[in-house]
Amino acid sequence: MATTLQHATTASTIGAKKVPIYVAGEWQTSAEPLAVRNPYSGEIVGVTYQASREQLEQAIVGAGLAFEVTRQMPTFERVALLKAMAAGLQERRDEVAQMISAEAGKPIRDAEIETDRGVFTLDTAAEEAKRMHGEVIPLDLLPASKGRSGIVRRFPIGPIAGISPFNFPLNLALHKLAPAIAAGNTIVLKPPSRDPLTMLLFAEIVDAAGVPKGAVSIMPMDREVGDALVEDPRFKLLSFTGSPDVGWEMKRRAGMKKVVLELGGNAGVIVDSDSDLDFAVNRIRVGAFAYSGQVCISVQRVFVVEDVYEQFRDKLLAAVGGVKLGDPLDRTTDLGPMIDEKAVQRTQEWIDLAAAEGARVLTGGSADGTFFPPTVIENADPASFVCSKEAFAPLVTIASVKTFGEAIAKLNDSDFGLQAGVFTNSLERAFTAYENIEVGGVVINDVPTYRIDHMPYGGVKASGLGREGLKYAIEDMTEPRLMVINRLESEAISLG
Repeated sequence: MATTLQHATTASTIGAKKVPIYVAGEWQTSAEPLAVRNPYSGEIVGVTYQASREQLEQAIVGAGLAFEVTRQMPTFERVALLKAMAAGLQERRDEVAQMISAEAGKPIRDAEIETDRGVFTLDTAAEEAKRMHGEVIPLDLLPASKGRSGIVRRFPIGPIAGISPFNFPLNLALHKLAPAIAAGNTIVLKPPSRDPLTMLLFAEIVDAAGVPKGAVSIMPMDREVGDALVEDPRFKLLSFTGSPDVGWEMKRRAGMKKVVLELGGNAGVIVDSDSDLDFAVNRIRVGAFAYSGQVCISVQRVFVVEDVYEQFRDKLLAAVGGVKLGDPLDRTTDLGPMIDEKAVQRTQEWIDLAAAEGARVLTGGSADGTFFPPTVIENADPASFVCSKEAFAPLVTIASVKTFGEAIAKLNDSDFGLQAGVFTNSLERAFTAYENIEVGGVVINDVPTYRIDHMPYGGVKASGLGREGLKYAIEDMTEPRLMVINRLESEAISLG
């Protein structure tokens, strides 16, 4: 696969550009520069900086001081901040999408979709800020509580530590920042070191929106400094999106703070014998290979009822043949490079091991530079890495099952449980799947890769804790607080 761009990209024109980090409302540099490279061309997109321990301390102190402002901020002001950010992102849509494509290697069409979703995420957070309703609770359920009632409101919890992943460098970071602002909290965000420039660009939008100084910090940092981010008790919640091994270790070290983990999985799909195969194949093609499979809910395991298995397999292979690899900035490209050589090497090792264990590689299976072609694997051992772990690669395994019930059992035979897809025209089997598949979300007649940003999103088992989606994230970022009112008995007041 050629690695020379057909035409100049932003990587060649801003290779020497220095991008400061955003520390408690101030633009700063550090002694540790971080060069960000285009995964497709290898050229430098820009140079930013890893935050020092002292800069993290400045951000934490700033977040604490700013919280005294944000926690008292009225709803209309929080809404205005989020609306201003949404408008700023919309105005700079093309610039942000180009940056995502350049530093993450994401096809430009997908980068534009991510940017549009970011606007939606901010707008929705603004609306949810208006709906942080409380309730009144009657407490006079026993004679001793006569005259008492309760009022419950949600209050912001304090500074939040956010750690976001490389695969959606804008929108998954906004799923931490936007609900934090909506709830009246402050946030220190660690963007991914592979592609931090997108969120540093967004930091300009944050700054222009007029957030209180210190309310938002956005800064890359190395593992050692990041450990302090996880462990510091001044943060009241840690929100992490990334790999399971890293996430669960963070939870162990996080102390008494709340922890929200979105840790991915090995998403499964069931194809029933009565499903629309052409539709199912088209959606699985997208769900398995979008952004080179580097998506938490990428389709990885497909279980097909045996009556239609061979027909499904042939249709899928024909569809995969139409996937176009190439320059992420080419609008006809479906699949760009993987994020780095390490990801390519791991994918190759896993596929080779599966083949050695008896799996059949029907198409793809061999790396081409930084690209990995769409790969379909048949009858892999359920214990093999390509089935049992999160591949995070453009590969999908397919297997025949005798019954719909067997498909559910095999799909559940996993340490993970984020989302699942079920293609069926039977309402009964749809509800059977919903009631029995052990995941955070069951998507009927679509792939598990489906997500819209206001829905509750998260998993069970090794896939994480808590839920994202603006309303649900705000619930995690606030605490319910009760006020009990005792109406003291007094002389009756005449109303006549």
